[in-house]
Amino acid sequence: MKKIIPIKELRNTNEISRMCHLISEPIYISKNGYSDLVIMSDECFENLGKNEVELEETPRLYASRVEKQDQANGYIKVCSLNFPGNISDVDFNKTKIVEAIKKAFENEAKIIVLPELCLSSYSCGDLFFSDTLLKKVIKAIDEIMESTKDIEAFYTFGAPLIFQDKLYNCAICAYKGKILGVVPKTYVPNYNEFYEKRYFEGYESQYINQIQIGDNIYPFSNNLLFRNARLTNEIIGVEICEDMWVNSPRSSVLSSLGATIICNLSSSNETIEKEEIRRKLIETNCYRSKVGYIYSSASFNESSSDLIFSGHNIICEPDGIIKESELFDSSSIYSEIDLDRIMVERRMQKYNSKNHFSFQMIDFSCSMSEVKLTRSYQKYPFINKNNTKEEMIKIHNMQAKALERRLRQINCKNVVIGVSGGLDSTIALLCCINTFDNMKLPRTNIHAITLPCFGTTSRTKDNATIMCEKLGVNLLTIDIKKSVDQHLKDLKISKEDQSIAFENSQARERTQVLMDYCNKVNGIVIGTGDLSEIALGWSTYNGDHMSMYNVNCSLPKTLIRSMTYYLSDVYPEIKEILLDILDTPISPELLPPKEGEIAQITEDVIGPYVLHDFFLYHFIYHKQDVKKVFFMAKETFKEDYDEKTIKKWFTHFIKRFFNNQFKRSCCPDGPKITQVSLSPRGDFRMPSDTSGNSYLRELENL
Repeated sequence: MKKIIPIKELRNTNEISRMCHLISEPIYISKNGYSDLVIMSDECFENLGKNEVELEETPRLYASRVEKQDQANGYIKVCSLNFPGNISDVDFNKTKIVEAIKKAFENEAKIIVLPELCLSSYSCGDLFFSDTLLKKVIKAIDEIMESTKDIEAFYTFGAPLIFQDKLYNCAICAYKGKILGVVPKTYVPNYNEFYEKRYFEGYESQYINQIQIGDNIYPFSNNLLFRNARLTNEIIGVEICEDMWVNSPRSSVLSSLGATIICNLSSSNETIEKEEIRRKLIETNCYRSKVGYIYSSASFNESSSDLIFSGHNIICEPDGIIKESELFDSSSIYSEIDLDRIMVERRMQKYNSKNHFSFQMIDFSCSMSEVKLTRSYQKYPFINKNNTKEEMIKIHNMQAKALERRLRQINCKNVVIGVSGGLDSTIALLCCINTFDNMKLPRTNIHAITLPCFGTTSRTKDNATIMCEKLGVNLLTIDIKKSVDQHLKDLKISKEDQSIAFENSQARERTQVLMDYCNKVNGIVIGTGDLSEIALGWSTYNGDHMSMYNVNCSLPKTLIRSMTYYLSDVYPEIKEILLDILDTPISPELLPPKEGEIAQITEDVIGPYVLHDFFLYHFIYHKQDVKKVFFMAKETFKEDYDEKTIKKWFTHFIKRFFNNQFKRSCCPDGPKITQVSLSPRGDFRMPSDTSGNSYLRELENL
């Protein structure tokens, strides 16, 4: 803590002198509540000058610099490991640490994290007072550095060290056999099963100090950051176990100073509930601080006299845990942290960084190359793979609540919806059912209209009709063939000329009927277009593009498919119909059937929705660059599509997305339910004349 005294106390010179010599740190003198002077002992001043000279003797190690950036692919491979050590057996543990670091480096890890106090072991008890043990630790650190000179990676391990005649729980941070700095533990626990306060001091100084290890002096502070000069987005901060569990975790401070990756050296014991608490804490810290997180916890070879340790290792990102170990398994875990994703997230969130009068950026120079992915991405990023059914029902209820709010606001008790027998209109209809049941309104106030025309097949029409009848809504069928025929004649368009005008005349006629009918019943038209169609512009302007409230506007096609499946259990009376709708090819049904079958398959024209939703999630929502998204897609779908096919449909996505912004600029109201919305009033603002050519050129050159 910074020591501050008011200027009026300066008359008490003897006490101030005693204090300066006792704490060996500057004392701040305040005047009228503001900092005015700084005083210190002569020893403190001399040491400060001496340390500055010694640091200047190693400018390459500690001076801030930027080198030519390596052309990596935005990922950095990391390793969280532990090993079966022996309690207080420093020589044995030293050998295991060196072996573990070398093995991790052989497996191409560029950041390697070992547990808290692993050099001595965490559960030494009163042996931490042993001068023999502490001297062995110093010797072992030098030997570890000598044995790891060829390790071109950042690595950190835990050890007890003496600083200013006090014992600290420390993280030794090194690169290629050189100690970059030493980070002491800030918050030392002193409760229940933890007894660290008996041995260790908590680090409270606001200054960058220096610690002597062997014949050398190194930076000593909890405000040290370690930056790779060849990949300057790689800025590493270190915290130790309890530093994460307090109300103001060190990771929050370090990330605000610029850290993008946090290493946590831990010796967290295991209890029946602690595993899940630990996960939640790490995920919360990652999400809040926008960092990658490498957590290494002591193995079960620590003492089990009163506690049990599990060796729980975790690698995490702001989006959640990407790898973790099994409990009581001493094996290492590896994964790749996406630095590009972290940096984009910080820019989007206008991340709150701050300058601190006393922190030090320590540079090292570690070469980086393209990383081969071992982690995987979800093919269906909008779908929670762990709680799918519960999440689908939650989405269904959120849609209903949003619609209920709108109906109550405008005092409306009737809705009109076009039902085609396809996925989107089905989910929108079930939303209306849920809403009206919640509002205690009769289902007959839901006016479901089927509007068959030239492309309608008996399969979709029958599914729509039977579904509406079983749900008890007010069903009306209006055949629009004659109306469209007349319209085409007026425009002098032949029915044989099955152009875009032929198709869109049907879509716009349907919307006109729905709009006029809602005036008749004093209701509103419920939109059915989904997020994927909105992104691709796969709708007729002022046709299915328009409604008075669109309940599907933030639900992509892949999620709507999943909802249809899980809602079949919620609405058992129409389960068979819903499953058949799932099996029906997606189609706008605007071209005449061929031998009674659907002639116009949407995914044949615009591409697989599973790819488009992947592009939508990572390219639009996560703002990743074209090269990165293409790389991720190739890795994720390598068993489903070849590179040429992925590139083709990614090109198609970019073209359609940019060319159809004008439709999104005037889209109807609708609730944001998933993470993604393209509403011009909410999440996504872009001029309608924006060109996508630069993105297309980048993709072409890959």
